Amino acid sequence: MKLLTLARDLKRRKSREKQALFVAEGVRSVEELLASAINVRGLLVAPQLEGAERGSALRDRIALSGHEVSSVSEAEFRSAAGTDSPQGVLAIGEIPRHAMADLPASGSLRVLILDGVQDPGNTGTILRTAAALGVDATVALPGTVDLWNPKVVRGAMGASFRHPVIQATAEELLSFTGQSGVEIWGADTTGASVDSAAPPRRLALAVGNEGAGLSSFLRERVTRLVSLPITGAVESLNVAVAAGILLYQLRK
Repeated sequence: MKLLTLARDLKRRKSREKQALFVAEGVRSVEELLASAINVRGLLVAPQLEGAERGSALRDRIALSGHEVSSVSEAEFRSAAGTDSPQGVLAIGEIPRHAMADLPASGSLRVLILDGVQDPGNTGTILRTAAALGVDATVALPGTVDLWNPKVVRGAMGASFRHPVIQATAEELLSFTGQSGVEIWGADTTGASVDSAAPPRRLALAVGNEGAGLSSFLRERVTRLVSLPITGAVESLNVAVAAGILLYQLRK
């Protein structure tokens, strides 16, 4: 399959899951992907790349990489791109295979659980924040946006290429946490202030859907609900902002 056709096809989640491939678009994302340990299947390059910041340097780097490269027209690139103002470069990478069984069964552990988080921008920001704050892995439960959605990959700004992300069912999550002594805490406005919480060495923090919060299934199974003390001037915080503050506080 030609790289252009493949890149177009990978816009669909079913295709990404079937072929275990994803697209990284834009100068920053491609730079980060090339610097990672992820296998790259090939790259598309269009004339717009010459006008992008760091574009010429990236073109030279791509030429020396040894990867398959397909040069396409601006119109052809736009047919595969997911941005309104594409920078003329995208790479196709192999999705890393991570599973709950890969997580350490003992010792300190910090896991972030995404329970129905659906906005790609929020999800990308959360992944980047989790990686920055030393979280060991992020687990996406059913109902969460595909973590290899192109918008999520762009928002993560390279974090997805180094920070383990795992798609799992709630049953798989609960089996692992139950067998390996991991407490699950849930973020919820009705919870106790996180300031008063002493986190265990092995902890999984769950954040829920932007509008509905945690699913009833997970809410009933967490050992503690925690919240951020905020003023009455606002009802709630953006899920990515809240997740970042909670992760920082629980790292202390």
